[in-house]
Amino acid sequence: MNVPFKKLAATTLMLAGLAVFTAPAQANITPQQSAEILKTYSADKATDFRQFLGSLGKSDLAKTADIGSAIGAYLDNKTLTAEQQNEIYRLLGIYTRAKYSAAATETLRELVEIPTYRKDGVEQHDNPEFTKIAAKIQSLAESFNLKFRNIDNRVYEISLDGTGDEVVGIHAHADVVPVTPENWVLKDGTRLDPFKITLIGDRMYGRGTEDDKNGIVVTLYAMKVIKEEKLPLVRNFKLLVDTTEETTGDAIPYYFERNPTPNYNLALDGGYPVVIAEKGYGTVMANFAKRKGEGKGAEIISMTGGLATNQIPSASVVTLVTDKPAELAASLQKAGDEFAKRNGGDFQVNAKVDGKDVKLTVTGVSAHSSEPESGVNPVARMLVFINSLDGKVAFKHNHITDAARYAADNWGLDYLGNKLGVGFSDAFMGPLTTSLTYVGMDDKAFKLAVNLRVPKGKSPEKLKAEIAEKLAAWSKKSHVAVAFDYSIAEPMYRNPEGEWVKALLAVSTENLGMKHEFGTSAGATSVHELPNGVQFGLAMPNVKYTGHTDGEFKTVEQFQLDLQIVTEMIGRIGQLPKL
Repeated sequence: MNVPFKKLAATTLMLAGLAVFTAPAQANITPQQSAEILKTYSADKATDFRQFLGSLGKSDLAKTADIGSAIGAYLDNKTLTAEQQNEIYRLLGIYTRAKYSAAATETLRELVEIPTYRKDGVEQHDNPEFTKIAAKIQSLAESFNLKFRNIDNRVYEISLDGTGDEVVGIHAHADVVPVTPENWVLKDGTRLDPFKITLIGDRMYGRGTEDDKNGIVVTLYAMKVIKEEKLPLVRNFKLLVDTTEETTGDAIPYYFERNPTPNYNLALDGGYPVVIAEKGYGTVMANFAKRKGEGKGAEIISMTGGLATNQIPSASVVTLVTDKPAELAASLQKAGDEFAKRNGGDFQVNAKVDGKDVKLTVTGVSAHSSEPESGVNPVARMLVFINSLDGKVAFKHNHITDAARYAADNWGLDYLGNKLGVGFSDAFMGPLTTSLTYVGMDDKAFKLAVNLRVPKGKSPEKLKAEIAEKLAAWSKKSHVAVAFDYSIAEPMYRNPEGEWVKALLAVSTENLGMKHEFGTSAGATSVHELPNGVQFGLAMPNVKYTGHTDGEFKTVEQFQLDLQIVTEMIGRIGQLPKL
């Protein structure tokens, strides 16, 4: 890059007097016009952005979209109006999508194939899979002429430098939730490998395609384009790739103990258009000491559920030991069919003989625990079903039947806390949700988690006290010994002021054809406690989020649109004189 070009480009893209605008100028390019441009221009038709613009400026599309003047001014190195500036960055996003979609998709494929979920007994930063993904991201970043730092294998930092002092942090994460491979089966029987992208129609199936390796990829390619086109920025951008977002959440704090905190923070790990509020994340972990079965009949010796507290699985499986497996399976099947019919009929109960044992399976619909309404929770239904059989089917009472009684009495099939009497709601952020999720067992105890998503309106301390009081009273009355661990965080709410959030809202809503209003989320991200932190995609609102679910996928169309939007966003935010 020679100095004269740098100075010339800076003059070309600088906005004079932007502070007088009360809202960002729009880019006069609709989603439909963007689609028309993309039909005409493919990766092999333009060697660089200026050539792309030169060709587009001569086309009828430029006249239709009324962008000829912006293109001409840019190519002639003239100062742009605010509207022209935004049109150029809209076109930069379209150019990036046309030129790099195939390469970005291949990169996503490579990252998905690295199984970066937590291994028991291994610290995340010691897990060789994270060493592998760090090396891959470093190789990409450096090939894109971007700066890369690995902070003790906790956070990977990729920098795109500008001329000013302000830093915008873009947050994504490399870790994923665990999988139950046998549950990755489509309705037509197609079996999927969770750690290989399988393209079926427009869907790219694979763990991490939506949560959140897609965020890493689109940001890297957006940075690449801005770097190779030598477009000036008046502030710096850092892509911060977290390795513990799905587990302990300690990697980002570790990073900030050793590095400055960005002035502004965007999580590409939530929803469009711009999410300014996040519910607080909470867990009520019940620990039932293992005890020998008492009484006569079959004994439940194991149960499966979510592999993480934020995961509602598609199925829950119980194993029962009995000396009459055929008779027990028939009884459970009859009772299960009646239970499913009585409770909505949107899940299945199946009992079958498995050698000398009986396998009881409840199949629902997997979901992220922040959106329990989008799934059908098999963990809750399994526990309530087991408890409903007491006195009807002969069971020995043990730690698992204790857990079933606890779940049925206090949480039930309701996910709003109403069964326990702790439900409440906020007009903007929505209701408290309470989802039975994680199931685990070690040598000492059976563990059962309820995942909470807490809106503003009641402090974490007050909510914890209410829940603890009610559960203690239940334990005393039922004579069921149980130890509870509580963790409830404050919700996040940002006052949506400033040129930067106006620009974010404009970029997302104009590209997506959405209503121009801020959103709220039940999911907590790494920007929850950071200054000026908001979510900026990459999931569409009112569409089921497939992260954490069996059969997670990202559509090709949305992935390419994310690439386009994030490129435009970095360009626009990077050039605003004041955020």
